[in-house]
This record gives sequence, C-alpha cells and structure tokens, in this order.
Amino acid sequence: MIEQLLNEIPFLKDYQELKWINKGFSSDEKYFISLKNNDKKYLIRFFPISQFEDREKEFAILKTVETYTNKAIKAIEIGKIQGQGYIVTTYIDGNDIEDELLVLTEKEQYQLGFEAGQELLNLHKLQAPKHIESWYERKHLKHKKYVEAYLACPIKVEHDEKILQFIDNHMLLMENRPNIFQHDDYHPNNLIAQEGKFKGIIDFGRYDWGDPIHEFLKIGIFTRNISVPFSIGQIKGYFNGEEPSDEFWTLYSLYLAMCVFSTVVWTLKTIPEDMDSMLEKINIFLDDHQYFNNVKPSWYKLNRQL
Repeated sequence: MIEQLLNEIPFLKDYQELKWINKGFSSDEKYFISLKNNDKKYLIRFFPISQFEDREKEFAILKTVETYTNKAIKAIEIGKIQGQGYIVTTYIDGNDIEDELLVLTEKEQYQLGFEAGQELLNLHKLQAPKHIESWYERKHLKHKKYVEAYLACPIKVEHDEKILQFIDNHMLLMENRPNIFQHDDYHPNNLIAQEGKFKGIIDFGRYDWGDPIHEFLKIGIFTRNISVPFSIGQIKGYFNGEEPSDEFWTLYSLYLAMCVFSTVVWTLKTIPEDMDSMLEKINIFLDDHQYFNNVKPSWYKLNRQL
C-alpha cells in the first residue's frame, strides 16, 4: 500500500530505503525515506483528510520557522492522495536526545541542554498573528474547563485544594504576557543529537501561541526525570547563561500547577492505562516544589552550579 502511494508522489517515487517509524503518541503513519540519486532523507506522515486544513497551517509554520533557526525540520511538500493527507519534511540524522544522554557525562548533558535552550529562544522570536486572542484569555478558559472535568472525574491528587489556591493566587500574572510561537512539546524525545552534538528539533504538530515560559513546564514533568544537568542547561541556555528571574519561576510553577489537572483529565481520556505513571510524574514535581510552597524546584537549587 505505501509503495503505491509513493508512486503517486513524483519526487519520492525513486526511493532507495523505506522504513516504518513506530514512535511517539501521534496517530500519523510515519516513514523514513532515502532517495537513490542523492543523499537526501525525508520523513513522510500520512494523516486523515479531515485534518488537512490544520496540517496546512502546520506546514506554513514550519516554512516560517526556517527563518529563525536552521535546526528545525524543514517542510518540503503537503498534499492529498487516495483519500488521505500527507506531509513531507526533512529527516534529521541522529538519536533522540533522551537516548544520547545515557552515554554523556553530566557536563556534556548540561552543554547539550544549553544548546537546546538557545534554539528554543530562537523559536520564540516568532510572534503570534494579530488575530490570536490574548494568552490570558485562552489559558484561563482552558484551565477552567480542565478543572471542571477534573472535579467530575474519579481520580484525585493529594492536596488538590492547596494547588488550586496557588493557581488562583497567581492567575493574574498571565495578563499581558507575550504571545509568541510555542513548540509546546519541547523535550528530549522531540530533540535530536548525534555524538553529543545538538542536531535538531522535530514534531511541531502540537504548536501553539502564548507565553514562552509555558514551554518550560515539560522540564518539570518529563525532562528533570531524564537529566537534571540537561534541564538546568536548557534554562541557562535560554537566558544566555544568566539566572532566570523570580517572575520566571513563579510563572513556571503556575503552569506546572495548572498541568496537574489537565494531565489527569487528558490521561484519563487518552491513555488511561498510563494513569499510574502520570500520577507518579505529577507527585515528583509536586514534591520538587513542596506543593508550591517553593516556586523554584529543589533539583535546580541543589545543582545550579553544574
């Protein structure tokens, strides 16, 4: 079936290698492709035709991102074929950074994180279109809906009232925050490295617009469990080696606190079999912040001199 589809895409027709990729949470069918007559490598994703309009927007975003960084995958072609959509991007050689970190020293992990932070800063130079509503309005409404769904679900997090109070006390900090491009899934599984060198950024399918600090909540949920030195490096790289402000840590904590409720609701709806694992991640970052008595996580305090 895939061979028949590729025969209808002229520049991919004469391929040398074709490999199915079975990674990530996306429902897209993904393949690695290399061509016979040159050394170019591509990734093709097939998706439901109902998503075509949204994918066209993603394709346009990738084209725009090229002007801000040369480390992101590049959009090559988008189209429709036999009742489904497809999008072709470049393929970045290397390994998920999560795998790379396993063989690096702490200093090397920190340096790789530093580069990841610098590239994230480049992405954040892209401003939201003027028609996008303010970050506060959109985030406040999303949070309200998630809390309603959380309160109606059977899963509960210890001291949830305290977490909700912390959010209510700091909600207004989101007013007048910048409205910029968010990758919105920036963590080691979506970053590529090779022999300890930062190679690129993949998987822009969840992009959004809003406060750049929101991007860092993935550190608290996922990345700090993989590598604390990388996590510190990403933050320091983003701030050009300087210490982030108290405002950064308060907003970072606000978004992590909000994430408690959205994570429970999303997991219950999407991957309920992973609920125990996700609750464990939540409990780790709640402990990092002592249920937000501290806005700066304990792992950063103890290791910031790496």
